[in-house]
Amino acid sequence: MDNKIIIIGGGASALMLASLLPKNTATIIESNSKLGAKILVSGGGKCNITNTLMGTQYFLGDESFIQQPLKNFNEKSLIRWLERQNLHPVLKKETQYFCKDSAKELLDIFLKESKKQTLCLDEKVLEVTKRDGIFYVKTNKKTHTVKAVVVASGGLSFPKLGASSIGYDIAQSFGHSIVKTAPALVGFTVQKEQFFFKELSGVSTEVKIKVGNDVCEGALLFAHKGMSGPAVLDASLYWEKGKIEIDFLPNFSWKSVQGSKKQISSLLPMPKRVTKAFLLQLNLEDKPYHQLTIQEVEKLQTLSHYSLSPAGTFGYSKAEVTKGGVDTSEVDSNTMMSKKEDGLYFLGEVLDVTGRLGGYNFQWAFSSAYSCAKNL
Repeated sequence: MDNKIIIIGGGASALMLASLLPKNTATIIESNSKLGAKILVSGGGKCNITNTLMGTQYFLGDESFIQQPLKNFNEKSLIRWLERQNLHPVLKKETQYFCKDSAKELLDIFLKESKKQTLCLDEKVLEVTKRDGIFYVKTNKKTHTVKAVVVASGGLSFPKLGASSIGYDIAQSFGHSIVKTAPALVGFTVQKEQFFFKELSGVSTEVKIKVGNDVCEGALLFAHKGMSGPAVLDASLYWEKGKIEIDFLPNFSWKSVQGSKKQISSLLPMPKRVTKAFLLQLNLEDKPYHQLTIQEVEKLQTLSHYSLSPAGTFGYSKAEVTKGGVDTSEVDSNTMMSKKEDGLYFLGEVLDVTGRLGGYNFQWAFSSAYSCAKNL
């Protein structure tokens, strides 16, 4: 028999688990030729590790399930652990912790720590079966036999970085349900009525986006495919289909401009190009605000509650994460072990837990790994 534990995947949750486990207890099987490919590209290469604002409200998923791992290993515990490894994350954008120079600093810690375990790179897991209390992990190279299997294979985002459905396939083969998956933290494509967004490609403006009961604030970036930017990426987490409402003038008071003699394009706190494009769409002339009729003012005020239905998303190739995944009601939130199969564990993105932008998905990866390590 090989080491006691096999970890399927070489991303954030897998590497954290490998770092926390005693020496020579685990074998990491990764389909890529290198570990942590997705860590390197996250946060624009700077890697947004965690956030000072931490809680279940920043995640999509079962709150009571998410709560326990976050309690076991919160953002403060994570920062202390990293500092012990000589990585001192820097606070940016008020609440977000990033690597000081690049994501490589975090990956280097994991590469050093994971040397304690056995590494199998360029090896693809094909299936996992179990007989007489022993797991058989069949890959394209050999069959490993172990007492415990940890599925930390991530979701379907970034197929070019080796993403696959293997985690869901293994879960289903042991009788687990999969909550429907979809690309998340991803841009929206638009319908014909909003094709003018594409002409504004590269321009960004501050917005508030309402999706059902959830509100996402931040920048909206007009893109050649539709719209992107932090507020849109967060909104994609909650959007299934149907309408969303965008306030293009958050914190703007219409009362404060009553009777103003300024031109509309100078008055509204948006880039002029954006204001002019909307005026064209609304069939309004760019003239002094006080000259507008009541009907024209009403038309203009729709910019505070602009309703549209996205055509879809930019898809998995552009999505930062996958929402949906292994149904968390079938997993023990304290240990991350399957309630259906002893010795089978699920970590990170493969589970039906997805965080907003801002370091939440890394925190989830690390918190779930910690809960698992504690049990193993």
